[in-house]
Amino acid sequence: MSKLKFSMLSLVIAVFGLLAFNQSAIVSAQDSGPFVSQEQFQQWQDEINNWGRWGPDDEMGTLNLITKEKRRQAAAMVRSGITVGLGRVLDTEESVDNPCPVEWEMINATSNGASDRVAFRCIHGLGTTHIDGFGHRFFNGKMWNGYEMQDTVTMEDGAIKNAVLTMKEGIVTRGVLYDIPKLKGIDFLEPGYRITVADLEAWETETGVKVGPGDAMFLRWGRWSRRDAVGAFDTWQEAAGFDNTVIPWLRERDISILGWESPGYTPRPEGDLPTLALHDFALTMLGIHLIDRADLEALSAMAESEDRYEFMLTIAPLPIPNGTGSPVNPIAIF
Repeated sequence: MSKLKFSMLSLVIAVFGLLAFNQSAIVSAQDSGPFVSQEQFQQWQDEINNWGRWGPDDEMGTLNLITKEKRRQAAAMVRSGITVGLGRVLDTEESVDNPCPVEWEMINATSNGASDRVAFRCIHGLGTTHIDGFGHRFFNGKMWNGYEMQDTVTMEDGAIKNAVLTMKEGIVTRGVLYDIPKLKGIDFLEPGYRITVADLEAWETETGVKVGPGDAMFLRWGRWSRRDAVGAFDTWQEAAGFDNTVIPWLRERDISILGWESPGYTPRPEGDLPTLALHDFALTMLGIHLIDRADLEALSAMAESEDRYEFMLTIAPLPIPNGTGSPVNPIAIF
């Protein structure tokens, strides 16, 4: 081999080696940190919460950002008129990813008509698409806007403050899908993957769409695609999701609703915050109502077909007196 060819080959090997090293470094950084410390998490609770922003008696949180003008803007987004439901079909059978299924039975079926009965034993269950009220989760005994839990949520009366009844008039706003597997050209993310601000903003660059004040944000990591591929799995043990470093970004974007397929990534590396850290911060400190366990597969397919990742969104929580949450089937309208 000539000296020139040998030099060129050495250069190629060196370049590929450098690329491999850089890629390895990126993967390693994703796997190993940095994590948000407990001290930083506490500082954010003190410095970037929304308590008092809409007055000391507020129970609406960031739903205050959905104005009449915001609803009109959302309605103007409808072009094709195609609708997509984001609620998971209710499951009546217990499984590893749904240990608390709904109860359903027929009451009667005659020539004059039929009736059935449905019971949600766990509104906040792993298999039910639902919206969290502010009376669901707390920090040190306090819920949204600083209300003391011991005075406002009891076993006898339920949620006297911050109940889902505050959403009785329904929710209509602009929705935006962040489809991270599609960004990466894969069907689903692997469990433990932490979705960062860099991922979110790369998606915005790719699609030209971003969330802003009063919007509903939906994050897809591919939970249901993975279920189809590997079978049922426990999302408390295996899931991708937001990295906790996204918390200030959520505050800056001022979204009104946050929806996802599962509430936190897992397994959590040693030294990281608990699985529900971001879930609880968004709900309790920022006042963002959460839609848990959404099924975003049909939405992903329709958004790709329409080449649009923004849509009009409607949500109609059940008017449950003193309820801490409600089953929902959010509707995206293109």
